[in-house]
Amino acid sequence: MQPNLLIVFTWVIFLPGALQQPMVSYSSDSFSSGTHNNPYRTIAEIPMPAGYSRLALEPGSFGAWLRDVRLKEDMVVYLYNGNRKINQRAQFSVLDISTGNKDLQQCADAVMRLRAEYLYEQKRYGEIVFLDNNGTRYSLPLGADRKKFNAYLEKVFMSCGTLSLERQLKRVAVMNTIMPGDIFIKGGSPGHAAIVMDVAMNNRGKKIFLLANGYMPAQDIHVVINPRVPGLSPWYSTDYDSIIELPEYRFASNQLKRW
Repeated sequence: MQPNLLIVFTWVIFLPGALQQPMVSYSSDSFSSGTHNNPYRTIAEIPMPAGYSRLALEPGSFGAWLRDVRLKEDMVVYLYNGNRKINQRAQFSVLDISTGNKDLQQCADAVMRLRAEYLYEQKRYGEIVFLDNNGTRYSLPLGADRKKFNAYLEKVFMSCGTLSLERQLKRVAVMNTIMPGDIFIKGGSPGHAAIVMDVAMNNRGKKIFLLANGYMPAQDIHVVINPRVPGLSPWYSTDYDSIIELPEYRFASNQLKRW
């Protein structure tokens, strides 16, 4: 499958070395009027600060697949019912992944959707398994076509969530080992989940990463801006402190997990 705004700030946080260069930014005025289009076609085209290179990834890996996820030209985040999300200042770009017409594909669901789509495309059907809070396994039926796959995902979205997914994943002990496909997750109600879409590194071993998430109500999955360090946005760094601040949520660095 080839999967379906920054605000201009009047101040800049200056960072050491290569991170002093601000990333491309978009004015809220041009965005809200609908005159600005996303210039990047895929995650892999989102530019990095000077001095950074994307991590080498195995062809066919989940991380390599995430880099090829297509981005919408339209930078608006829409809800499942076709309405615009009220907050249009959280996204850098929007993934070209369908949301459906039900209020189901929210934060953890968006993460599970991306993982399931990857495994489905790879024909690794037996690995498409998610657990609910009681440990009940939801496996993709053998021989499922696209229609049955979509029905399976709806069942997963209704039965599984941040708490069950958090239990299913493995903790990443060292933040600087972060990889594309890793997940920041806090189980509960409300909990949240965001997926690492890409990782880059400089010659000193410092890493930066992109995050994408869905949200409530169900809405387009989107790459988020970095509201805490706009000069680095949409990238985040493993170098700062223990808090990973998204536009609409906050994670601790020890909440990073892996499949």
